[in-house]
Amino acid sequence: MFRFLVALALILGLSPGLAQAAPTVETAQREVDRLRTLAAEKFEDANEATIRIKALERETGALASREAVLRKELDEASTTLSRIAISQYTAGGFGEGLNLLFSSDPSKYLSDAGTMDLLARNYSKQLRDYATTRQKVEASQFVVADRTAQLRAERERLNKQVANAKASLVKAEKILKGLKKEDRERLAREEAARENQILSASKKYAQSFKGDNSRGSIALKYALQQVGDIYVWAASGPTRWDCSGLTMRAFRQAKVSLPHSSRMQIRYGKTISSRGLKPGDLVFFGRPISHVAIYMGGGKMVHAPRPGKRVEVTKFTMRFGSKPFVGAKRI
Repeated sequence: MFRFLVALALILGLSPGLAQAAPTVETAQREVDRLRTLAAEKFEDANEATIRIKALERETGALASREAVLRKELDEASTTLSRIAISQYTAGGFGEGLNLLFSSDPSKYLSDAGTMDLLARNYSKQLRDYATTRQKVEASQFVVADRTAQLRAERERLNKQVANAKASLVKAEKILKGLKKEDRERLAREEAARENQILSASKKYAQSFKGDNSRGSIALKYALQQVGDIYVWAASGPTRWDCSGLTMRAFRQAKVSLPHSSRMQIRYGKTISSRGLKPGDLVFFGRPISHVAIYMGGGKMVHAPRPGKRVEVTKFTMRFGSKPFVGAKRI
């Protein structure tokens, strides 16, 4: 009988190992949560790429403006040499003067032309200015091309990270849609009840926090005021947030400018050990870093977790899901 079943599985294009029961509803929920968390990680990668793109755009724009100035200077230097060459040619000083207009290296032309002694004595500064300006233009063109290539690569990386994140969310939705209607409805009810319980507890924690006038305390108070707002990638308020968007805007209330990226925010402030945490410290998770929260004391932290969740207060531990705690900063 067993051999018959195996043979049947092979005929149907299945392996014996796949002839197993469908995943349980609980397993499906865990996988959905995992995929949503993975999406949040990819969205944080995209946040970092977005910042790099903006920086490269500013740099490329500045370089292009500088190149335009250099080109104008080069045109002016070329015009000056043209007038000198035409003047000397008209006066019969030399017949090869007009070649200066077509020389890629006027100083080399000068050294090769024995008849250019007069020009070298009287107009050497103009020749040097022309050659120097031309070199600057060529160098600027090279740098602009390099930055443009980097910008293109960063945009491709951003598109890939966003696509990966959205693919995780699509897969999660597919898993949910694959469940029986009654199971899907039960999961939705259980998730809503769980989130409402978290929200109720989070609001109590938020109301209990007093704080002081320190930067961290001001930021923490602001973040706690957002409890219950939904997670949306790349959002930084006023009612939608991702993890680094929430911390960025919270510290803006304390007159501190942070980038919209958890991976970049850890570069700011003073490093603090997990044993020395105080309310208002930023805590980071993941290798590479993909999540940030604000410690609020009492072993709690406030954060915007992932798609499908809201800004909440939760327990601070040395792991946030599968992500290890990797550091803390006092801003």
